[in-house]
Amino acid sequence: MPTVSLLVFPGVQALDVSGPLDVFAEANRFLPPAQQYRLQVVGSTRAAIVCSNGMQIVPHLHYSETLHTGEPVDLLLVAGGPALPQQPRDAALSDWLYAAALRAGRHGAICNGAFLLAHAGLLGGKRVTTHWNDAAALAQAFPDVEVDADRIYLRDGKLVTSAGVTAGIDLSLALLADDAGQDVALHVAKRLVVFMQRSGGQSQFSPYLTPNVAETSLVGQVQRYVRDHLQDKLSVGILAQVVASSPRNFARVFARDARMTPAEFIESARVDAARVLLESSQTPLKTVAYHCGFRDASHMRVVFNKRLGISAQQYRDNFSAQALKD
Repeated sequence: MPTVSLLVFPGVQALDVSGPLDVFAEANRFLPPAQQYRLQVVGSTRAAIVCSNGMQIVPHLHYSETLHTGEPVDLLLVAGGPALPQQPRDAALSDWLYAAALRAGRHGAICNGAFLLAHAGLLGGKRVTTHWNDAAALAQAFPDVEVDADRIYLRDGKLVTSAGVTAGIDLSLALLADDAGQDVALHVAKRLVVFMQRSGGQSQFSPYLTPNVAETSLVGQVQRYVRDHLQDKLSVGILAQVVASSPRNFARVFARDARMTPAEFIESARVDAARVLLESSQTPLKTVAYHCGFRDASHMRVVFNKRLGISAQQYRDNFSAQALKD
């Protein structure tokens, strides 16, 4: 009987806990007894855990008690929580987590639970994902970690990580498919009324693709100009003139400070503008494309697929005000 162990702590996001656990609990309906999952909630404190939404969870045991059970853990997951990125390292918990992860068959994090893994020294040199809102903070705090802010979930050897909150369900379904086969995972997805594999990455849920900088800086001036002239022809030469710089120096400074090329920024700004129109209006796609500086609706579809993993029409279907009413 495989064991799934999930670490929780005060302020944990309830869905980070219940989502993955429900995947494996539902799987037990379709598995023979010997293959059914044993689910174990491990607490960072001995008291009942109060979640970020006020709900209380009573863990099966304190993390220190797992050292004496002698039972192997097939999957060790760490949940996330809204305040977790700001919390300092807990030395005792980090030491336990490091040792427990080495003993487990697989280990990983849901959402920004990746911060606990990083504090424990488990992410160095690894490629991971986390909630889009915490990706920059994780990369800055732990520069030896490669953070991919767009992936719904990622695997790097024994390490698995997921994007925010409900993405823990996506990750758990993928792990279930590895263990029990695609058919069982599909049955569970249907039971939970979720997609077996959702379209696109988590960038489609992020409010901005383009970085914010000081408006008076070179990059800030150019960003403002681009957003005001999306329909115009924009090039390095034209943007260099805006800030009275040579094209070569402008391109170098912009790439250094914005961490993207001018062309990448222009494309991101056009996608951001199109997203606003797609969310807030039923303007025809060809008109949206024109107003945002794309060559045509086909070009906009290609860029959306590249940037967000879904087409402009799919984005409208998912996020427009009309779609939410329906």
